[in-house]
Amino acid sequence: MKTAIILHGMPDKEDYYNPKGDAESNCHWLPWIQRQLIVQGTLAQTPEMPEPYLPNYEKWSEVFSQFKVDANTDLVGHSCGAGFLLRWLSENKQKIGKLVLVAPWIDPTNELSDENNFFDFEIDTELVERTSGIYILNSSNDDDVIHKSVEEIMKKLPSIKLIKIENKGHFTLSGMGTREFPELANVLLK
Repeated sequence: MKTAIILHGMPDKEDYYNPKGDAESNCHWLPWIQRQLIVQGTLAQTPEMPEPYLPNYEKWSEVFSQFKVDANTDLVGHSCGAGFLLRWLSENKQKIGKLVLVAPWIDPTNELSDENNFFDFEIDTELVERTSGIYILNSSNDDDVIHKSVEEIMKKLPSIKLIKIENKGHFTLSGMGTREFPELANVLLK
């Protein structure tokens, strides 16, 4: 069975606890792409990661390990979720389908506190060989720290496909102006 796991990024603590806002696993374009995959026969999941405003790799790994990940599984990560997937795949040597990194963040400027080891890893340069393709979706007007993350990832994995998209910010609802994300659907459904 074809599956997909879609991971959200790191919200502000205030946004996370806002009772009128969407849960991270159900905001921006995540429910839209989940639905597109489901109607095409892919069982797509968008898990809610624990305390995403201060991500902890061990806690995220515990939740992520509850899902079956194999060569029939596509993985999608947004921002911090993309960084998590890079680390998890670098450390676990798992074969997967496609890996799609949307506005990936790997903390190149060490914004997270010294006690947090979320991004304390080396990207496995053989990662591409264990996938059916790795794609980065990068917006022209995203933050410099995201562009720096993309550069670092591309240095380690130069054969991956970089898809540049104009003026979509950090691929959030406010930056995109819509929940629809056809560029991502084109990557996942082709």
